[in-house]
Amino acid sequence: MIAALTALIVLQGHNALSADEAKAGWKLLFDGKTTAGWTNFKSDKIRPGWVVKDGALVSADPNNAGDIVSADKYDWFELTLDYNLTKGGNSGVMFRVTDDGEATWHSGPEVQIYDHWASPGVQISGYLYELYDSPKDASKPAGEWNHMRILISPKKCMTEINGVKYYEFVLGSDDFKARVAKSKFAEFPNFGKLATGRIAIQGDHGVVSFRDIKIRLIKE
Repeated sequence: MIAALTALIVLQGHNALSADEAKAGWKLLFDGKTTAGWTNFKSDKIRPGWVVKDGALVSADPNNAGDIVSADKYDWFELTLDYNLTKGGNSGVMFRVTDDGEATWHSGPEVQIYDHWASPGVQISGYLYELYDSPKDASKPAGEWNHMRILISPKKCMTEINGVKYYEFVLGSDDFKARVAKSKFAEFPNFGKLATGRIAIQGDHGVVSFRDIKIRLIKE
């Protein structure tokens, strides 16, 4: 009975804002019950491959999920979320995604989420795909929840996994532009250049669960 009550309390603590978070300007992007606020890329609906299960937003059927995007657009922000991978799972979180282009990743840089192994050339969880990596690997294995923090601000951008900072960069800096020019994204004119855009979550590479998706706007 005590164990069941404890589990209920823990569950109720997810997908909710504390009084301090609300006061600081945080907003939920996932209510823990519905897919409200998300649609598939270039659509006003969400495919049935995305489901809400046990308080998590899950790409349960990658063959019928696809990338989803937030209803609102954001410029400077702090985004936090928890993710849980199945074995071999693969996803990613993109930012400043435009409605134009043939795919979300044609405009939005992607923070990788991957049930990876440490090997040269592997884009592990937390990397800004093909652009910024790190010698650190703080991710937990498939089946365990990981916490991701993404900061996109005018003077500093960075990613943390489970409280460990992986890298810093400045969006639009000479260094950022040089890295894009050497990547596969160089052919897409809007990649990483938009002043605002949607948050996107990749949904066609494996079963991945998300919860506690929160965002806070940052003023210039």
